[in-house]
Amino acid sequence: MSTYMAKKEEIKREWFLVDAKGKVLGRLASEIAKILRGKHKPIYTPHVDTGDFVIVINAKDVILTGKKESTKIYFRHSGYPGGAKVLTAKEMKMKFPERVIYFAVKGMLPKNSLGRKMIKKLKIYSGPNHPHQAQQPKILNI
Repeated sequence: MSTYMAKKEEIKREWFLVDAKGKVLGRLASEIAKILRGKHKPIYTPHVDTGDFVIVINAKDVILTGKKESTKIYFRHSGYPGGAKVLTAKEMKMKFPERVIYFAVKGMLPKNSLGRKMIKKLKIYSGPNHPHQAQQPKILNI
């Protein structure tokens, strides 16, 4: 008996809808990462993208526990001297609520070309509306 390896042609992708209202960021992100990787399927293969699409709505209403709103920082650098850009989680949530979930999920995916392909299947919206009704997403309770 040999180990089953999923092939790119035989993967059937589904769409899932997740409401982030009142959910804790880390627990939400780990469940989303599991679906994007395809670990919830019996055909999961580590070197093949077997995951599904995930739509996240109400990203602005996600919760950070403890003092993370004021102590967690998002750092980036322009490449120029003195070009450090630092935002706290509270500022990031006010300016770009989608990026808080995006960075949390991205950190839980593989750091290679496969992970970059997986993160493209994540669609995040700060409000309750999304343009993916035609895909008939299944509601996922996390």
